[in-house]
Amino acid sequence: MAATRSGTAEAAVSWLAEHEREGIERLVEWLRIPSVSTDPAYRGEVRRAAEWAAEHLRASGLHAELHPTGDTSADPAGTGHPIVFAQTPSARSGSGPHILFYGHYDVQPADPLELWESPPFEPTIRPAQGGVGEVGERVVARGAVDDKGQVATFLEAVRAWSEASGTPAGGARITVLLEGEEESGSVNLERYLEQRAELFRGCDVCVISDTGMLGRGRPAITYGVRGLAYTEVVLHGPDQDLHSGMWGGKAPNPISELVKVLAQLWDADRRVTIPGFYEGVPEVEPGERSAWEALGVDEAEALRKIGLPPEASVGEAGYSFTEREWARPTAEINGIVGGYTGKGAKTVIPSHASAKVSFRLVGDQDPARIAKSFFDFCNARTPPGCRWTFIDHGGGHAATVATDSPLLRKAAEALRAASGAEPALIKTGGSIPVAGLLKQRLGLETIFMGFGLDDDRVHSPNEKFELDCFRLGARAHALFIGELVGGA
Repeated sequence: MAATRSGTAEAAVSWLAEHEREGIERLVEWLRIPSVSTDPAYRGEVRRAAEWAAEHLRASGLHAELHPTGDTSADPAGTGHPIVFAQTPSARSGSGPHILFYGHYDVQPADPLELWESPPFEPTIRPAQGGVGEVGERVVARGAVDDKGQVATFLEAVRAWSEASGTPAGGARITVLLEGEEESGSVNLERYLEQRAELFRGCDVCVISDTGMLGRGRPAITYGVRGLAYTEVVLHGPDQDLHSGMWGGKAPNPISELVKVLAQLWDADRRVTIPGFYEGVPEVEPGERSAWEALGVDEAEALRKIGLPPEASVGEAGYSFTEREWARPTAEINGIVGGYTGKGAKTVIPSHASAKVSFRLVGDQDPARIAKSFFDFCNARTPPGCRWTFIDHGGGHAATVATDSPLLRKAAEALRAASGAEPALIKTGGSIPVAGLLKQRLGLETIFMGFGLDDDRVHSPNEKFELDCFRLGARAHALFIGELVGGA
């Protein structure tokens, strides 16, 4: 039996190589759909992207359907964007480990459009730029790496097993959940998981490909992601815009007062000053610190790739470049708006100013409590004559998986076989709220097996995904499915 499984895995990997161009063409077709979840103008396109993914899964023999989210009282399609739910026929009654694969098909807005070298929803295959280790080709488009390209590596692996074995996913027990609101706060996901919990109770672990590698030729399994609390604050002053010559120095300027308050978020050591912020934050374990040091992360090179010199390495005092990303919480101002921002001059004191402020969280920090603590922090510093509006855009808990779990070892072995290199165990500073939700609601751990690179320009113009990474991801997922078919 083992030989048969091994042979089928080899056949699946061979199928991927033989049909690679078709797989890339499928990815390009999916990337053409502008599934921007945060903008209501794209609602129809988001649904079209969901239908595209469901059809891909059906063509591989899975039962796939769209589940509505949000309020369905007025419209059966729901007020939210649909979730693609799919299962192999053996998911409910077969033997061996049952994995839940999670990904998202929605994408970030493409703005600013003028910075794109090619239109964001006209995917372009172009040569790598020729830097150190950069060879081959890449696909450039919004969603290329986050997350359509990475999800596509899994979809192609499932297709390969179905074609090579004649059985959907080779008989592996797989459930698929593709979300359409990850880039807009996953506002309906928790409700969906509560209402549909029975669909996922038989799963043993979740696998997510929305993370990255250490670098080209350096595969990795991510065993921890940070949590997130995302907020917005609006400071209101006068009930109208004012002439700055007539009112400057006589009345509060909401922009000036807002930045004064926000500047108090950090002390001289760049520690967050919100009372109680560090409750539930664990210290870095000595063994973990040593393991991270041994990875040899090149701090100066990482900064150089984003156009910064070595002295730009700034952050909380007492922690290394890597530790500040993987193990420490942060506060960041993501956007600030107020007054006149158009061309030319308009000398006004605005009636209000606003800022979007996010917090990356670790350990047991609770997103809702952190948001409230920040709002209390602002209230305690309310400028004279002004008032606040506070908006909690939600977030998610941090998530860490045990590095000695049997299924994580299977994923690492598949990645090792696919790449020919020993995969590193790493964390990431990013957030994937569903991981915390699955842990809280269903008791499911998550394995993050991603294939992105730190220069993929995630959320930026000219986002890209290396085709070598696409190939590696498809092979690794195909070999991991082979491990699942082999049993626990």
